[in-house]
Amino acid sequence: MSVVRTRFAPSPTGFIHLGNIRSALYPWAFAKSNQGVFILRIEDTDQDRSTQEAVDVILQGMKWLGMAPDEGPFYQMKRIKRYQEVLEQLKLQGAVYPCYMSIQELDALREKQIENKQKPKYDGTWRPQEGKVLPPIPQGVQPVLRFKNPKDGVVSWTDKVKGLIEISNEELDDLVIARPDGSPTYNFCVVVDDIDMEITHVIRGDDHVNNTPRQINIFKALGHQHPTYAHLPTVLNEQGEKLSKRNGAKAVTAYEAEGYLPDAMINYLARLGWSHGDDEIFSVEQFLSWFDLEHLGKSAAQFDEAKLKWVNAQHLKLQSKEELSILIKPFLNQLGVESDARLPDMCGLLKDRCDTLVALANWASVFYKPVEPNAEELSKHVTQTSRPAITLLKERLEIAHTWDIPTIAQIIKEVLAQTGLKMPQLAMPVRVLLVGTSQTPSLDAVISLFTQKEVVQRLSKA
Repeated sequence: MSVVRTRFAPSPTGFIHLGNIRSALYPWAFAKSNQGVFILRIEDTDQDRSTQEAVDVILQGMKWLGMAPDEGPFYQMKRIKRYQEVLEQLKLQGAVYPCYMSIQELDALREKQIENKQKPKYDGTWRPQEGKVLPPIPQGVQPVLRFKNPKDGVVSWTDKVKGLIEISNEELDDLVIARPDGSPTYNFCVVVDDIDMEITHVIRGDDHVNNTPRQINIFKALGHQHPTYAHLPTVLNEQGEKLSKRNGAKAVTAYEAEGYLPDAMINYLARLGWSHGDDEIFSVEQFLSWFDLEHLGKSAAQFDEAKLKWVNAQHLKLQSKEELSILIKPFLNQLGVESDARLPDMCGLLKDRCDTLVALANWASVFYKPVEPNAEELSKHVTQTSRPAITLLKERLEIAHTWDIPTIAQIIKEVLAQTGLKMPQLAMPVRVLLVGTSQTPSLDAVISLFTQKEVVQRLSKA
């Protein structure tokens, strides 16, 4: 069996969003699960719209997700000479011909076909054939180069997602494969690239289904077997529209900045069109060991940011406190916080309450920066009833000889016994004074993560 070789081939004409990354995820996973090769190809022949900034976002996003290619990135614009060589080969075979039909003539032809309720397509005016007299060549017009699509027969392939697909060649017109300036077009370049890069499986969005029969015919003309195809259903946004930058999709790098974990992103995206039984939460290693093309979904998947946050929260819980303390440092730095040896224990205490690294960093920051308690909660909980107990707690904590959870828990217990208050009557105002909110993890654990001096200072504001 030949080595599995897959590719992700984005056009750098806009930022890469989660729908694009899901189209990269499956070929990457298929290559990895089969000990194959994953290739990154930048399809930048549209020079008017391609930007280096878009390329940088593609590379940055894939690096963040741990989806580095085994080969590439390869840039189509650097392969122009190769495409021209293959064009010459097709000319010698008589598989292409020059077409001088202007854009205005093409538009008029399409309008007439639509009026006659025909499928709009090029009518073969300039296609040479035996006994046919071609129109006179117009002066000063550079022709496009068209591929001689077969006139009869059927193009068929067994798609790994959609099953058997058959397209009559009569439905296809003669594709333009080189522009008037000689530059090659998308469908032609793709075939040459897939041949040269020995691609065995093309796993891509189903917006490419219409391109596939055209590409298969070019493969045949060049004497090569086409790859195995798997066309993925569209990813929809939360309004049910195709996920795109026009419809509010964010660049994948935005999720990194918002504190999502790469493993959680891969977990979530994997489930947008593929499943492994009822498994919801899994590691990248599990995903790669399970992944196959047979369990790709056949219907469109819908992006749900709330579900993504939930998946991210589950992955946060699975991280060790040491790992999280490393991951949140850049976010703490953005908040102007210089952390210390307490940070891992903070992460261990707070991680179950957070759904992103940003949320975790915001929580951890309250141990390092002054807080402004919520005015409503302050007036609600710091009352004439609670103040004497707060003062007593402050005094007892100030003279504590050891600073750990058991000692702090015992002091709280003694203060409650002496004042006759119940735990919420003391815990809630103390939390408000320490961290600005009445909802926190266990009070003794929270107090233990502050310095003794800081606790005394904050409780003095009662």
